[in-house]
Amino acid sequence: MTAMARAENKEEAGGTAHLVAALAKALREQQGLTQEVLGKKLGYTASAVSAMETCAQPASDKMLVALEEHIGAGLGVFQKARRWMLLEKYPARFRGFSEMESGAITISSYETLVVDGLFQTEDYARALIGGGYPPVSEQKREELVEARLLRRALFDRAPAPMIELILEESVLRRPFGSREILRGQLRSLIEDAQRDNVCLQVLPMDRGLRGSHAGDRGGMKLVETKDHEHVVYMEIEDQGILISDPPDVSPLAHRYAKIRAQALSPDDSLSLIDRLAGEKQ
Repeated sequence: MTAMARAENKEEAGGTAHLVAALAKALREQQGLTQEVLGKKLGYTASAVSAMETCAQPASDKMLVALEEHIGAGLGVFQKARRWMLLEKYPARFRGFSEMESGAITISSYETLVVDGLFQTEDYARALIGGGYPPVSEQKREELVEARLLRRALFDRAPAPMIELILEESVLRRPFGSREILRGQLRSLIEDAQRDNVCLQVLPMDRGLRGSHAGDRGGMKLVETKDHEHVVYMEIEDQGILISDPPDVSPLAHRYAKIRAQALSPDDSLSLIDRLAGEKQ
């Protein structure tokens, strides 16, 4: 990691990262461990432990698990910190929505440009994040990829949320990184669609030829929270917008319902994705 990247990480590190760093150092010293000895216990180098303690490289989710196991002293502090560390790794625009998503009863998403982040494979996410503008450092890219993949825990949460995804057909044809990465993403979508709590549909590219295309104003996410409130989240040029007032949510929910009605059935959608995944290009 370059000195510039370390300085950038220290500057961007949030309150949880600093608290974890201070607690880890205090517990290490209390137990009479050097950074090298703790590193061996955790499966990291002494320099990685030092970087964590100075926030030059905040603890990853994997390191937090190891810290809890080896120096947590039964306090559960590092385990509890995992959730808040994850939130700090998300872009600021996404943090408010992420909190709602993690406890949602239903999540309904319509995407027009890329596969919804909740469904992205590691390779697809890495290619997408790494190729964006303005570019991010390799370390930041990996942090964002890790945070994105950890969202997939929602699929197996108990009680399981109902998750709906509607994708524009063009999303299924737009490669990032390589066409093989896209094929892997398509195969992953097929697997995810087999889950009992997931419904996946595709809005065909020729929908506009029928005189009506309800999705012409862009993507959106609709969430029913654990308190049975309905919220809409949209992103426009790196700006996250949360809409919760019922009079504003209602027409967007109606629009989403129309988009869903205009999409292919779940079975026909899977047939299309399967065909595209098998195409040689």
